[in-house]
Amino acid sequence: MKTDIEPGTYVVAVSGGVDSVVLLDLLIKKYESSVVSRQISVTDNRKQITDNSVRFVIAHFDHGIREDSQLDRKFVKALATKYNLPFVYDRGNLGPKASEATAREARYNFLNKVKDSLGAMAIITAHHQDDVIETAIINLLRGTNRKGLTSLQSRPGIIRPLLEVSKNEIIAYAKAHELKWREDSTNQDTKYLRNHIRRNILPQFSTAQRVDFLKHIDDLKLTNKKIDKELLSQFQSQTETKTLDRQWFTLLPHIVAREVLASWLKQNNILSADKKILEQLVIAAKTLTKGKRSDINARCYMLIEKDKLVLVQRSQ
Repeated sequence: MKTDIEPGTYVVAVSGGVDSVVLLDLLIKKYESSVVSRQISVTDNRKQITDNSVRFVIAHFDHGIREDSQLDRKFVKALATKYNLPFVYDRGNLGPKASEATAREARYNFLNKVKDSLGAMAIITAHHQDDVIETAIINLLRGTNRKGLTSLQSRPGIIRPLLEVSKNEIIAYAKAHELKWREDSTNQDTKYLRNHIRRNILPQFSTAQRVDFLKHIDDLKLTNKKIDKELLSQFQSQTETKTLDRQWFTLLPHIVAREVLASWLKQNNILSADKKILEQLVIAAKTLTKGKRSDINARCYMLIEKDKLVLVQRSQ
């Protein structure tokens, strides 16, 4: 497990499955000399942490998809008791027809709420190497941009220390250390795309193909960093972050223009633009006449001027 964390509070996402059970065990063993076991209230915040200790809070989200999901909560609560750690949970009542995307959004809304209420440094999740491959395949099928193949990474606010560890290694660790976990029955249901890929596609990969696929992802990470660096340099040459040189932008190939626009919006903290919106904005930027606008979301739009594109906040 590759992780070095600073002193502070961390929210550990624990579902009760083998991945998160192993993650929790590894974290406790690695940081046992500095872990503080005490109850942390939602009024605690980072400013109150003045020592060099690490504080883990176990967070469990019950999606309310399975009838027996409350058993997962009880199991994870028992784990928290075993490790003498605080336990926080919530229930979503999403129902058996909830999509993977809906479940994921609800789960991260909960985790981020816990993180913010505690003033925690980050959320720690148990995503592993197989998840990296599955996510890349899913995003390929959905017509991803260059970032989709490399989307599952650690980033500010989320730490994923098991990304270089395979599922087989996780299971082997759990068995060797006699850890207990719960199996989610929905993981066997191939109506979910991820489960279909996990059960029917990944097993077809040879060891060499798996290694090659992961290398392609790592190579693309480096390429993306170089592209992002060049884009940042271009943006910094602009006198105002909310404007973009329209003449320069119009000359870009369409696919490049879309990537530039996505990075420009992200630089301005606009994260809600999906593929359809990006396509609409690129066409608008290249074809609309001066004074026209193209909506981005409920809070802002892109104004078309003769020589520049401008991000404009709507008046409240």
